[in-house]
Amino acid sequence: MQIVFWIAIGIVAYTFLGYGIVIAILVKLKGFFVKKLNPNNNEFLPNVTLVVPCYNEADIIKDKVLNSLGLEYPKERLEIVFITDGSNDHFREVLQEFPQVKLLHDDRRAGKTAAENRAMKFINSPIVVFTDANTILNKSAIKNIVRHFSNEKVGCVSGEKRVLVEQEDSASSAGEGMYWKYESFLKKMDSNLYSAVGAAGELVAFKTALYQDLPEDTILDDFMQSLLIASKGYRIVYEPDAYAMETGSDSTGEELKRKVRISAGGWQSMKRLFFKITPFNHPVLFFQYLSHRVLRWTITPFLLVFIFVANFFLLNHGLIYQLLMVSQLSFYAAALLGYFLESRKLRIKVLFVPFYFCMMNYAVVAGLLRFLKGSQKSTWEKAKRKS
Repeated sequence: MQIVFWIAIGIVAYTFLGYGIVIAILVKLKGFFVKKLNPNNNEFLPNVTLVVPCYNEADIIKDKVLNSLGLEYPKERLEIVFITDGSNDHFREVLQEFPQVKLLHDDRRAGKTAAENRAMKFINSPIVVFTDANTILNKSAIKNIVRHFSNEKVGCVSGEKRVLVEQEDSASSAGEGMYWKYESFLKKMDSNLYSAVGAAGELVAFKTALYQDLPEDTILDDFMQSLLIASKGYRIVYEPDAYAMETGSDSTGEELKRKVRISAGGWQSMKRLFFKITPFNHPVLFFQYLSHRVLRWTITPFLLVFIFVANFFLLNHGLIYQLLMVSQLSFYAAALLGYFLESRKLRIKVLFVPFYFCMMNYAVVAGLLRFLKGSQKSTWEKAKRKS
């Protein structure tokens, strides 16, 4: 039991901390032997289509249109398309103010993946960029993304997601912000080593010719599309100077709802990518995919339970096990206290990390159950964000 116990601790530590250290070292070593390519090809300005999927978001569409029209990219080379499939609010009245924007609408609500599949039939530009309606892009986002496609080995470019956190925000919002800062670091390291492992749907670009229709029940369309492109031998580049800003979830319940959906989508994606990315045909990508995604989405939540239970049976085997038990009890007590205070609108930042960590791992288990039951639909109500 002691051997299994320490192996479990090693896997958990590697998943959440060790991989970040390992890949940072590998990137540093790579820098000694491989000359870094300069992506600043400012003369590469192909035609681009910016696609914004929406569902009943008329209240924020105007801000999104204005933000899109203000992007620093040649106007004659940038087409802006809004997809409003299934929407029944006053989106038409809002978009009528902007004849520069193209509207694609279908009364059928079949989900984001189906809407994107349909929209791609109307895309003629070599590069297509997808962005969420509730995000604001920095002015140079398109230019900073597009420059990477001058490299023929690049098939997808992921922008950075930035969560705007206010001092008085909830633990879920602050936890989400801290999580994305660390996640952005890992994506940057992944991209520098070989390829990012997936893309953020808040801002992602593809070579149009590489896009393939996904099954309409796909939950994580951005992740699946980017990994399928990577499985064909193309790189996913991470570009932190192209970013999409959004506020954090409105409440802990809303953030948990979002996390469970992502987890269910993670299980679905891993099943569908099982024979696509293997250690034999993509050794480096597989190492990154396993370390960054698979371990976190599969066994680590269950190992955390095993470690806690096994620790009880090992208390008589030395001081180290007693100290580990005290550490675990303290950590989970901090998480419970964070939950208790959050429910009463009392926020202590030092408790955000254990609270969000536990919520994230709980979501993996809940997502698995939802995936096994087939109850997670591709159509869903977005988690409410702070205004």
